[in-house]
Amino acid sequence: MSKSIILTAQAPSAIGIYSQAVKSGNTVYMSGQIALDPATMEVVGEADIGQQIHQVFNNLAAVAEASGGSLADIVKLNIYLTDLGNFQLLNEIMSQYFNEPYPARAAVGVAALPKGVGVEMDAVLIL
Repeated sequence: MSKSIILTAQAPSAIGIYSQAVKSGNTVYMSGQIALDPATMEVVGEADIGQQIHQVFNNLAAVAEASGGSLADIVKLNIYLTDLGNFQLLNEIMSQYFNEPYPARAAVGVAALPKGVGVEMDAVLIL
């Protein structure tokens, strides 16, 4: 099966040796997104985890759209938080981006994330 690389200027460019997403068949594997503004590549909301969470969802949405889908096509969402005390806020904000049926999800506490952000997410979409 062939694979194609998904790339959009509407989401941050890769800060390492990876693609924003890879499509194989009708499945899209989205790389982790952090709270970077795609225009400036600067962290959004350095001291505001809520603003960071919104930016990550916006970045994921841009990559999903570039792949021909939307956030509604996500079947698996992985979330990494440097402070699990933000779990409830994450749920509140996530409810603004997703409707039932919700994707499968994992939320994991981690020691640190790139650029000192408090949240990172990656996803799998089925188109």
